[in-house]
Amino acid sequence: MLFDTHVHMNARQFLEDREEVIQRAFDTGVKYMVVVGFDRETIPLAIEIAEEYETIYAAVGWHPVDAIDMTDEDLAWIEELSQHPKVVAIGEMGLDYHWDKSPKDVQKEVFRKQLRLAKKVKMPIIIHNREATKDIIEILQEENASEVGGIMHCYNDSMEYVPACLDMNFYISLGGPVTFKNAHLPKEVAAEVPMDRLLIETDAPYLAPHPNRGKRNEPAFVKLVAEKIAEIREMSLDELSAKTTENAFNIFRING
Repeated sequence: MLFDTHVHMNARQFLEDREEVIQRAFDTGVKYMVVVGFDRETIPLAIEIAEEYETIYAAVGWHPVDAIDMTDEDLAWIEELSQHPKVVAIGEMGLDYHWDKSPKDVQKEVFRKQLRLAKKVKMPIIIHNREATKDIIEILQEENASEVGGIMHCYNDSMEYVPACLDMNFYISLGGPVTFKNAHLPKEVAAEVPMDRLLIETDAPYLAPHPNRGKRNEPAFVKLVAEKIAEIREMSLDELSAKTTENAFNIFRING
């Protein structure tokens, strides 16, 4: 039984065959997933999909690339939606220094606002990080994010920063890149992260694992991620699946 902790079934890439993709995931043993909404378009659809399927949940937040577009009304809307019974986290939020649509100071302000909201509604957070690890950890520490904890989504840095994340009650989630042949950092992390803080994800439709790299990703492929991590950790796929699913239940407060 697998849990894809971060998937964008609300993306336009799934517009024509969403039901078939979800059924393929279920048929592959992916019983649970969290659909992440991150702007005005994707948030309502994340909740709609979660309402339709018993074992699919939603997260609501604002993506850092689009931080410049977020209004106080949007923040209030996210707070209201956080009370929905199928919403299990606030996010994805964070910092993205790769794209330059939103200035860094605006990203940081929106990040802090969402962090404070998560603490107010007592929900875990999902962190998006691109080329901004030091700043993200600094803000998480300054805002006492340990009060709610959360997930370092698609973690792509070295083990150097993992202890700080663990100290703040965060889980480390790995996706398709752990299967890439030359991806040394995610493999190192997969081997060394404490087993009770490890999660798996696809980030579909992005970052498809080997041998589907470059194609549209989908939640069924989380099994390939699980198989690679099980191989790295020299444990069975069943053990890896059971433990990462248990971890997901814990952080999302789901009674499986």
